[in-house]
Amino acid sequence: MDRAPGLSVRLKLTLSYAGFLMLAGALLLAAVGVFLVRQGWLETNSSGAVKATPGTLFVRGFAPTAAAVLVFLLVFGLLGGWILAGRMLAPLTRITDATRKATNGSLSHRIRLPGRKDEFRELADAFDTMLTRLEAHVAEQRRFAANASHELRTPLAVSKTLLDVARTDPNHDTGELIQRLDAVNTRAIDLTEALLLISRADQRSFPREHVDLSLMAEEATETLLPLAEKHGVTIETSGDIAPTIGSPTLLLQLTTNLVHNAIVHNLPGRGTVWVHAGVRPRTVVLTVENTGEKLTPQLASTLTEPFQRGTERIHSDHAGVGLGLAIVKTITQAHDGTLTLTPRPAGGIHITVELPKGRPGPAAAVATSLTQRAPRQG
Repeated sequence: MDRAPGLSVRLKLTLSYAGFLMLAGALLLAAVGVFLVRQGWLETNSSGAVKATPGTLFVRGFAPTAAAVLVFLLVFGLLGGWILAGRMLAPLTRITDATRKATNGSLSHRIRLPGRKDEFRELADAFDTMLTRLEAHVAEQRRFAANASHELRTPLAVSKTLLDVARTDPNHDTGELIQRLDAVNTRAIDLTEALLLISRADQRSFPREHVDLSLMAEEATETLLPLAEKHGVTIETSGDIAPTIGSPTLLLQLTTNLVHNAIVHNLPGRGTVWVHAGVRPRTVVLTVENTGEKLTPQLASTLTEPFQRGTERIHSDHAGVGLGLAIVKTITQAHDGTLTLTPRPAGGIHITVELPKGRPGPAAAVATSLTQRAPRQG
């Protein structure tokens, strides 16, 4: 924003300090002068005692001294005010320099203002915290953009290769070509929709209303029962009404992704998935855990990164596009919640989504809790 040039804050503070000091000095000298005038003085000489008039005494004796004191106060106020203002505004100068560096793209710089806590240091600490989060967010967005570009390039390259084969080999099986193109195109569409969903959730551009996480869990389980049956996985649900505030569509997507991930990455033919909705004093909790291969804490911490699929990159019919848990993380953050991934000692993973607690909505008031329903098994 273009602004007209003006006085610096340091100069304004200097003039303020000097002006205040001059005003205080003038008032003090005026009070002393009035006191001397009202008291009156007697002057004696060789010819006898003569009473001098108060005004004459004030003008000849006190006024020049008062003027000299005021001049001294002016000079002292300007010089001292300039030095004091500089010392007081030094932290603000460092914050301004850091802001300019951040504006130019340098997010690694930190102010790290020393000293005891005060307003400037609170501002500097808040600015450092903001830069840390912003740097992490930008780095994550760059990694995401690079990974998304790579993932989108793959189906496009495969489609081009298939079309080149069809163009150079007219006798190629058209049915097989169409089937492979359809699979590649479906994957590209799924990936694009997932990217749009992450963008929408990250911008928090969605209406909020009362949501019951237990109903979301039940709906996701109902939808994914055929997939669980295909993989030979048993799903067990339990819990209570868990009211929160948010987007029903996004929270259903979150729950569906968790259950889907727990089914696909499981022990084939003998796996189990546990889905539980619970209530805490200030939050509601959705937990999804499954059986499966043993995971290290280091590996579990990377599963919410885009395009991470456990120990290897899987491309099966239900492997997804590698954005399932990344979408869960984004939706959780958009609802001011926390996401925790903990490996199970026996194998598999325990995932917890904790969201702010809301008031039960109209639907939750008449809904039956999951504990009153028979466990769903597939």
